[in-house]
Amino acid sequence: MAAPRPSSAAIPRLPVLSLAAFRRARAGAPPALPSLLDAGAVRLVTSGRVAIALALRELGVGPGDSVLVPAYHSPSMVPPVLWRGARPVFYRVDAAAAVDLADLDARLDGTVKAVMVTHYFGFPQDMGTIRAWCDRHGVALLEDCAHSFFGRHGGLPVGSHGDYAIGSGMKFYPIFEGGCLVSARRPLDGVALRSAGRGFEAKAALAVLEHSFAHGRLGALRALLRLPLWCKDKLWAALKARRGAALPDGAVAAELALAPASSDSSYDFDPRWLDKRSAWFSRWVLRRADAGRVTALRRRHYLALEAAVRDLPGCRPLHAALPEGACPWLFPLWVARPDAVFAALRAAEVPLVRFGHTLWPGVDAAICPQAVALGHHVLALPCHQDLNAAELARLCAALRAALAAAQ
Repeated sequence: MAAPRPSSAAIPRLPVLSLAAFRRARAGAPPALPSLLDAGAVRLVTSGRVAIALALRELGVGPGDSVLVPAYHSPSMVPPVLWRGARPVFYRVDAAAAVDLADLDARLDGTVKAVMVTHYFGFPQDMGTIRAWCDRHGVALLEDCAHSFFGRHGGLPVGSHGDYAIGSGMKFYPIFEGGCLVSARRPLDGVALRSAGRGFEAKAALAVLEHSFAHGRLGALRALLRLPLWCKDKLWAALKARRGAALPDGAVAAELALAPASSDSSYDFDPRWLDKRSAWFSRWVLRRADAGRVTALRRRHYLALEAAVRDLPGCRPLHAALPEGACPWLFPLWVARPDAVFAALRAAEVPLVRFGHTLWPGVDAAICPQAVALGHHVLALPCHQDLNAAELARLCAALRAALAAAQ
């Protein structure tokens, strides 16, 4: 496959690397919100699900234990629990995805070792109340900040309340892989990491560049690398063909995997990535990118999308307002006729996420009707910092057209 050609029409689903990412904020710009990395001791790993597994391991979760998991969830949260030999127990959330404390009480038994709490779409939960509940019942708190790499709640950075917190840098920075394990309460001395190798390091950098080139950024660099990238694609295809001939059916992907499953949107968990640190390129971007730009533009784009749908029937933002301390991952919109709007947006090539639309097998309306309703009715659209003015305008126009057509 040749190096991707830039598209003037495609709206990027994820942050896109450009020189703008490294420009410092102008004088007088609002300060950046604190990040998860400000909350405590940090280990930079390859994904949020690896960080969950490490947190559960550090907590001593094992066979015979239960872990309370929100019924509104990504299925990627569950395999690390099963890897520890523990049992996931799903608890309810309310119509705005807030933790149902009464249902937490109902799930308590002598086996509950930890509870996972998710800050959905970048909107912090009431962590003071949840922390008090955990302390009262002797339950460890795993703060899931996969949607909230930046933010402040109760005067503290997101991630400060949990015994451990986990994050996903891929959702907030133009990087191909990257998660983090953080703790303000416990040392991380037992988490030793090493490089995943030169192939992984190269893939982590090249995938970001190719994503950038596909969306029309870094044009001069794309022209310079056109021939090397073409050669890379040819060599990779030949390697897969050669190894595929020597391996049993179905073994090619595992043998050739240079990055964790999280980087290709899979829900799988591979414990071989537990002791691998995030790639050098990803860590470099985290250090160098302007956090103030990330938080300010995400908030600005969120508010632009909110304004675009304000006068339209049949929809409403999931949250009535964007809190001052929140940095959104996406713009979550509750839609009365979600399937029709989803189809129209897909036809218009608008990237969107239906978080919780697929739940872990067995999690249904009998366990949590609100989780099923949220997964069905909430469509989440990109509001990341690397949408340019034309892309944001196209996104708003397509959203309004799809909602109008669904009435």
